[in-house]
Amino acid sequence: MTPLSPAPRSGSGRFFVVIPVFNHGKTAADVARKAVCLGFPVVAVDDGSTDAVFPRLAQVRGLTVLRHRTNRGKGAALLTGMRAAHVQGADWAITVDADGQHDPVEARALMDAIPKGERPLVIGCRQGMLASCAPWTSRFGREFSNFWVRLSGGPKMADSQSGFRIYPLPEVLNLPVKARRFQFEIEVLVKARWQGLPVVEHPVGVDYRPGGGRISHFHPFYDFLRNFGLFSRLITTRVVVHPLIGRNRS
Repeated sequence: MTPLSPAPRSGSGRFFVVIPVFNHGKTAADVARKAVCLGFPVVAVDDGSTDAVFPRLAQVRGLTVLRHRTNRGKGAALLTGMRAAHVQGADWAITVDADGQHDPVEARALMDAIPKGERPLVIGCRQGMLASCAPWTSRFGREFSNFWVRLSGGPKMADSQSGFRIYPLPEVLNLPVKARRFQFEIEVLVKARWQGLPVVEHPVGVDYRPGGGRISHFHPFYDFLRNFGLFSRLITTRVVVHPLIGRNRS
Protein backbone atom coordinates (compact mmCIF):
# COMPACT_ATOMS: atom_id res chain seq x y z
CA MET A 1 0.00 0.00 0.00
CA THR A 2 1.05 3.56 -0.72
CA PRO A 3 0.22 6.43 1.67
CA LEU A 4 -1.91 9.19 0.22
CA SER A 5 0.10 11.94 -1.41
CA PRO A 6 -1.01 15.37 -2.62
CA ALA A 7 -2.85 15.25 -5.93
CA PRO A 8 -0.85 16.48 -8.95
CA ARG A 9 -2.39 19.32 -10.90
CA SER A 10 -4.02 18.65 -14.27
CA GLY A 11 -5.62 21.11 -16.68
CA SER A 12 -8.78 21.55 -14.59
CA GLY A 13 -7.21 21.04 -11.17
CA ARG A 14 -6.11 18.15 -8.98
CA PHE A 15 -7.72 14.74 -9.47
CA PHE A 16 -7.99 11.70 -7.20
CA VAL A 17 -9.47 8.31 -8.08
CA VAL A 18 -11.80 6.69 -5.53
CA ILE A 19 -12.84 3.02 -5.79
CA PRO A 20 -15.54 1.75 -3.37
CA VAL A 21 -15.03 -1.96 -2.71
CA PHE A 22 -17.21 -4.60 -1.07
CA ASN A 23 -16.39 -8.28 -1.65
CA HIS A 24 -15.04 -7.63 -5.16
CA GLY A 25 -12.13 -10.02 -4.72
CA LYS A 26 -12.15 -11.17 -8.35
CA THR A 27 -12.11 -7.74 -9.98
CA ALA A 28 -11.09 -4.92 -7.63
CA ALA A 29 -7.31 -5.36 -7.84
CA ASP A 30 -7.38 -5.31 -11.65
CA VAL A 31 -9.57 -2.19 -11.65
CA ALA A 32 -7.16 -0.56 -9.19
CA ARG A 33 -4.09 -1.37 -11.33
CA LYS A 34 -5.71 0.22 -14.38
CA ALA A 35 -6.69 3.26 -12.32
CA VAL A 36 -3.14 3.71 -11.03
CA CYS A 37 -1.97 3.89 -14.65
CA LEU A 38 -3.92 7.14 -15.05
CA GLY A 39 -1.15 8.85 -13.08
CA PHE A 40 -3.35 10.22 -10.30
CA PRO A 41 -3.44 9.18 -6.64
CA VAL A 42 -5.83 6.24 -6.20
CA VAL A 43 -7.61 5.22 -3.00
CA ALA A 44 -9.69 2.06 -2.65
CA VAL A 45 -12.14 2.00 0.28
CA ASP A 46 -12.77 -1.54 1.53
CA ASP A 47 -16.28 -1.29 2.95
CA GLY A 48 -16.16 -4.16 5.43
CA SER A 49 -15.43 -6.92 2.91
CA THR A 50 -15.44 -10.52 4.12
CA ASP A 51 -13.69 -12.08 1.12
CA ALA A 52 -10.01 -12.00 0.14
CA VAL A 53 -10.12 -8.58 -1.52
CA PHE A 54 -8.00 -6.71 1.04
CA PRO A 55 -4.76 -8.74 0.64
CA ARG A 56 -5.15 -8.54 -3.11
CA LEU A 57 -5.55 -4.77 -3.01
CA ALA A 58 -2.57 -4.51 -0.66
CA GLN A 59 -0.37 -5.94 -3.42
CA VAL A 60 -1.24 -3.21 -5.93
CA ARG A 61 1.64 -0.77 -6.25
CA GLY A 62 0.72 2.89 -6.01
CA LEU A 63 -2.65 2.16 -4.36
CA THR A 64 -3.80 3.42 -0.96
CA VAL A 65 -6.38 1.25 0.81
CA LEU A 66 -8.70 2.57 3.51
CA ARG A 67 -10.95 0.19 5.45
CA HIS A 68 -14.33 0.23 7.16
CA ARG A 69 -14.48 -2.43 9.86
CA THR A 70 -18.11 -3.13 9.02
CA ASN A 71 -20.15 -2.61 5.87
CA ARG A 72 -21.58 0.92 5.86
CA GLY A 73 -22.77 1.15 2.27
CA LYS A 74 -21.43 2.36 -1.07
CA GLY A 75 -22.23 5.99 -0.32
CA ALA A 76 -20.33 5.85 2.95
CA ALA A 77 -17.32 4.34 1.14
CA LEU A 78 -17.44 7.07 -1.49
CA LEU A 79 -17.57 9.75 1.17
CA THR A 80 -14.59 8.26 3.01
CA GLY A 81 -12.57 8.29 -0.20
CA MET A 82 -13.66 11.78 -1.24
CA ARG A 83 -12.92 13.24 2.18
CA ALA A 84 -9.45 11.69 2.13
CA ALA A 85 -8.89 13.12 -1.35
CA HIS A 86 -10.09 16.56 -0.29
CA VAL A 87 -7.75 16.60 2.69
CA GLN A 88 -4.88 15.97 0.28
CA GLY A 89 -5.84 18.95 -1.88
CA ALA A 90 -7.96 17.27 -4.56
CA ASP A 91 -10.30 19.46 -6.60
CA TRP A 92 -12.05 16.48 -8.19
CA ALA A 93 -12.78 12.84 -7.29
CA ILE A 94 -13.06 10.31 -10.12
CA THR A 95 -15.15 7.37 -8.90
CA VAL A 96 -14.96 3.94 -10.53
CA ASP A 97 -16.93 0.85 -9.53
CA ALA A 98 -14.84 -2.14 -8.43
CA ASP A 99 -16.90 -4.74 -10.31
CA GLY A 100 -15.02 -4.35 -13.59
CA GLN A 101 -17.86 -2.96 -15.70
CA HIS A 102 -15.87 0.21 -16.45
CA ASP A 103 -12.46 0.80 -17.97
CA PRO A 104 -10.72 3.42 -15.80
CA VAL A 105 -8.86 4.67 -18.89
CA GLU A 106 -12.12 6.30 -20.00
CA ALA A 107 -11.80 8.70 -17.08
CA ARG A 108 -9.74 10.84 -19.48
CA ALA A 109 -12.82 11.28 -21.66
CA LEU A 110 -14.88 12.33 -18.64
CA MET A 111 -12.21 14.86 -17.72
CA ASP A 112 -12.30 16.27 -21.25
CA ALA A 113 -16.07 16.75 -20.85
CA ILE A 114 -15.52 19.35 -18.10
CA PRO A 115 -16.21 22.77 -19.67
CA LYS A 116 -13.39 25.24 -19.14
CA GLY A 117 -13.90 27.30 -16.03
CA GLU A 118 -16.91 25.28 -14.81
CA ARG A 119 -17.39 22.90 -11.88
CA PRO A 120 -19.96 20.29 -12.97
CA LEU A 121 -20.73 16.82 -11.72
CA VAL A 122 -19.82 14.58 -14.67
CA ILE A 123 -21.66 11.28 -15.17
CA GLY A 124 -20.42 8.47 -17.41
CA CYS A 125 -23.48 7.48 -19.43
CA ARG A 126 -23.16 3.74 -20.07
CA GLN A 127 -23.60 2.67 -23.69
CA GLY A 128 -24.85 -0.78 -24.68
CA MET A 129 -27.26 -1.18 -21.78
CA LEU A 130 -29.82 -2.78 -24.09
CA ALA A 131 -27.50 -5.65 -24.99
CA SER A 132 -28.71 -9.12 -24.06
CA CYS A 133 -25.80 -9.61 -21.63
CA ALA A 134 -26.74 -6.53 -19.60
CA PRO A 135 -28.53 -7.53 -16.36
CA TRP A 136 -32.25 -6.79 -16.42
CA THR A 137 -31.92 -5.21 -12.98
CA SER A 138 -29.50 -2.64 -14.41
CA ARG A 139 -31.73 -1.84 -17.39
CA PHE A 140 -34.92 -1.56 -15.34
CA GLY A 141 -33.22 0.22 -12.46
CA ARG A 142 -31.77 2.88 -14.73
CA GLU A 143 -35.10 3.79 -16.34
CA PHE A 144 -36.89 3.71 -12.98
CA SER A 145 -34.27 5.95 -11.41
CA ASN A 146 -34.14 8.37 -14.35
CA PHE A 147 -37.90 9.02 -14.09
CA TRP A 148 -37.96 9.56 -10.33
CA VAL A 149 -34.83 11.71 -10.30
CA ARG A 150 -36.54 14.09 -12.71
CA LEU A 151 -39.80 14.03 -10.73
CA SER A 152 -37.84 14.86 -7.57
CA GLY A 153 -36.54 18.04 -9.16
CA GLY A 154 -33.26 16.57 -10.32
CA PRO A 155 -31.69 16.83 -13.78
CA LYS A 156 -33.02 15.04 -16.85
CA MET A 157 -30.67 12.07 -17.09
CA ALA A 158 -29.98 9.17 -19.45
CA ASP A 159 -28.07 7.19 -16.79
CA SER A 160 -28.68 8.35 -13.24
CA GLN A 161 -27.29 5.11 -11.76
CA SER A 162 -23.84 5.11 -13.31
CA GLY A 163 -21.05 4.91 -10.74
CA PHE A 164 -18.38 6.15 -13.16
CA ARG A 165 -18.32 9.83 -12.29
CA ILE A 166 -16.27 12.92 -11.56
CA TYR A 167 -17.32 14.82 -8.45
CA PRO A 168 -16.22 18.43 -7.87
CA LEU A 169 -14.76 18.86 -4.39
CA PRO A 170 -15.67 20.38 -1.97
CA GLU A 171 -19.01 21.23 -3.61
CA VAL A 172 -20.37 17.68 -3.41
CA LEU A 173 -19.08 17.15 0.12
CA ASN A 174 -21.08 20.21 1.17
CA LEU A 175 -24.37 18.90 -0.25
CA PRO A 176 -26.86 17.81 2.45
CA VAL A 177 -27.01 14.18 1.29
CA LYS A 178 -28.37 11.69 3.85
CA ALA A 179 -28.24 8.37 1.97
CA ARG A 180 -25.21 6.16 2.59
CA ARG A 181 -25.86 3.15 0.35
CA PHE A 182 -26.53 2.93 -3.40
CA GLN A 183 -29.05 5.74 -3.02
CA PHE A 184 -26.24 8.19 -2.25
CA GLU A 185 -25.42 8.50 -5.97
CA ILE A 186 -29.04 9.24 -6.79
CA GLU A 187 -29.57 11.77 -4.01
CA VAL A 188 -26.39 13.62 -5.03
CA LEU A 189 -27.88 14.27 -8.48
CA VAL A 190 -31.08 15.74 -7.07
CA LYS A 191 -29.41 17.81 -4.37
CA ALA A 192 -26.84 19.07 -6.90
CA ARG A 193 -29.56 20.50 -9.11
CA TRP A 194 -31.37 21.98 -6.13
CA GLN A 195 -28.15 23.82 -5.27
CA GLY A 196 -27.52 24.92 -8.87
CA LEU A 197 -24.54 22.61 -9.39
CA PRO A 198 -24.30 21.67 -13.09
CA VAL A 199 -24.66 17.99 -14.05
CA VAL A 200 -23.39 16.77 -17.43
CA GLU A 201 -23.25 13.33 -19.04
CA HIS A 202 -20.66 11.83 -21.36
CA PRO A 203 -20.82 8.39 -23.02
CA VAL A 204 -18.65 5.57 -21.68
CA GLY A 205 -18.43 1.88 -22.43
CA VAL A 206 -19.62 -0.91 -20.15
CA ASP A 207 -18.56 -4.55 -19.88
CA TYR A 208 -21.27 -7.04 -18.97
CA ARG A 209 -19.69 -10.00 -20.73
CA PRO A 210 -20.73 -13.39 -19.34
CA GLY A 211 -18.03 -15.00 -17.24
CA GLY A 212 -16.38 -11.69 -16.44
CA GLY A 213 -16.59 -12.30 -12.71
CA ARG A 214 -18.69 -9.20 -12.12
CA ILE A 215 -20.34 -9.05 -8.70
CA SER A 216 -23.22 -6.69 -8.00
CA HIS A 217 -24.56 -6.06 -4.50
CA PHE A 218 -27.71 -4.36 -5.75
CA HIS A 219 -30.70 -6.17 -4.20
CA PRO A 220 -33.87 -5.71 -6.31
CA PHE A 221 -36.26 -5.96 -3.33
CA TYR A 222 -34.43 -4.14 -0.52
CA ASP A 223 -32.96 -1.48 -2.76
CA PHE A 224 -36.36 -0.89 -4.34
CA LEU A 225 -37.67 -0.16 -0.85
CA ARG A 226 -34.71 2.12 -0.14
CA ASN A 227 -35.25 3.92 -3.46
CA PHE A 228 -38.94 4.34 -2.66
CA GLY A 229 -38.08 5.84 0.70
CA LEU A 230 -35.50 8.18 -0.84
CA PHE A 231 -37.77 9.49 -3.58
CA SER A 232 -40.66 9.89 -1.15
CA ARG A 233 -38.42 12.04 1.04
CA LEU A 234 -37.09 14.09 -1.88
CA ILE A 235 -40.50 14.71 -3.44
CA THR A 236 -42.01 15.66 -0.09
CA THR A 237 -39.19 18.12 0.50
CA ARG A 238 -39.57 19.61 -2.95
CA VAL A 239 -43.37 19.94 -2.85
CA VAL A 240 -44.02 20.78 0.79
CA VAL A 241 -40.87 22.39 2.14
CA HIS A 242 -39.33 24.01 -0.94
CA PRO A 243 -41.99 24.12 -3.70
CA LEU A 244 -39.86 26.32 -5.98
CA ILE A 245 -36.81 24.02 -6.01
CA GLY A 246 -35.48 23.45 -9.47
CA ARG A 247 -38.26 25.20 -11.36
CA ASN A 248 -36.06 27.96 -12.73
CA ARG A 249 -33.08 25.75 -13.54
CA SER A 250 -32.48 23.90 -16.77
